Amino acid sequence: MARLSDLPDELLVKILLYLPTKVAVSTSVLSKQWQFLWMWLPKLEYSNDPESTILRDIVIRKRDYQQSKTLRKFIDKNLPLHRAPVIESLRLDFVFGNVLNVGPETIRRWVQISVSRCLRELEISYISKTINIFPGSFYTCASLVILKLSFVNLMDVPLTGCLRSLKTLELINFTYDQESLQRLLSICPVLEDLSVNLGHANHDTVREFTIIVPSLRSLSFITPNYWPLDGYLIDTPSSEYFKLEDWNDREHYGEIRNMPKLKEAYVDLFSYDLKSIIRSITSAKRLTICSKDDVSGDGFVFKHLEHLKLCGCKEDSSTFLGQLLQVSPNLRVLDICVLKDHNMDGDDDFMGFWNQPSRVPECLLSSLQILNWSRYFGRPQEREIAVYILKNACRLKKATIWADTEYYVSNLEMIKELTLSSRASSTCELVFVEDDTDREPEPEAE
Repeated sequence: MARLSDLPDELLVKILLYLPTKVAVSTSVLSKQWQFLWMWLPKLEYSNDPESTILRDIVIRKRDYQQSKTLRKFIDKNLPLHRAPVIESLRLDFVFGNVLNVGPETIRRWVQISVSRCLRELEISYISKTINIFPGSFYTCASLVILKLSFVNLMDVPLTGCLRSLKTLELINFTYDQESLQRLLSICPVLEDLSVNLGHANHDTVREFTIIVPSLRSLSFITPNYWPLDGYLIDTPSSEYFKLEDWNDREHYGEIRNMPKLKEAYVDLFSYDLKSIIRSITSAKRLTICSKDDVSGDGFVFKHLEHLKLCGCKEDSSTFLGQLLQVSPNLRVLDICVLKDHNMDGDDDFMGFWNQPSRVPECLLSSLQILNWSRYFGRPQEREIAVYILKNACRLKKATIWADTEYYVSNLEMIKELTLSSRASSTCELVFVEDDTDREPEPEAE
């Protein structure tokens, strides 16, 4: 301990940064030198979770209520006296704080203190459906770069304000009204990364959602199936990454404005007019998609698409695959899979029956180099698709099959069926793997 204490305080603070806040605070009992050393930490994390409270190592464990009360007093006493001139990060995890003696006025006071210390990153998990936990000074915080909010109220955003440095905004299960949400987005002039998960948002009062942010480069928008949604409008012309998860089975509109700079898209839809979205993402180079809509005959082309990841959980996924191959002339990597948390619609009807395209897709003749197929069962329709690709993909370098042998045919039968099939590419390497549990992503084709 003597050797460690001989180090300068500045270095000791850097060492404490690698520890959870609760552990860093516990070092205050080591000696007089360590008593206030943790108060120079630029990153703080407070929680009323009994398993993560900072008081766990320095006080006797009590009931949650009493523990939360003790923690509140601890923060009230020490946060105003915190010695770090800049608070780089503050995380407040008090989801049920109001029940456990941490009221909204307490959270508001802590936020006010933090923004006065050039706060750069703020993460709050706190249920406040009817009360705003943010002081007026929060909306003019010039130093804030990252903001992550869960369960909070955003219904009283002021008309004036400017979060001029905010680049990342994450909203989960929040309470809002459309005007306040637009005000919040409008006072973030350099916002680049926005993630919205409606979850258990206040769906009783607001059924439409609008995102208009010219500066945005990355957008993730998730709406669950139980949300009574009328529709949403998304206008982010600078987006390079777009993720849309719309599992809402109610009739609703979805207007996605053009994204000419888009490089990667992730589209997961339960039931929807996919064409209205496809038109806006045709500039993508990488596309992950799960849908059961017919997109044929609309005239769009994915001329930049190089990597397609198709979820085959729908009954007519094979038809959808054929359509996408036809409109992706420069495709190099095809990944057929079942996305995480997705279930197959049927058993024998998995992917549906293969109706091969009337003409061989251009990508098979000139560009496709890698085929990855996970959860390959060896069903007739799957075999027909695999044989068709091997037979027509002239530049295919490698086809990797992660075979699921629990049902239908054995791995040996699968190998025989595909190994003996004709291949357009004489250099194509065919690889079988029995289990896709430890599957590693294949490298991009050169």
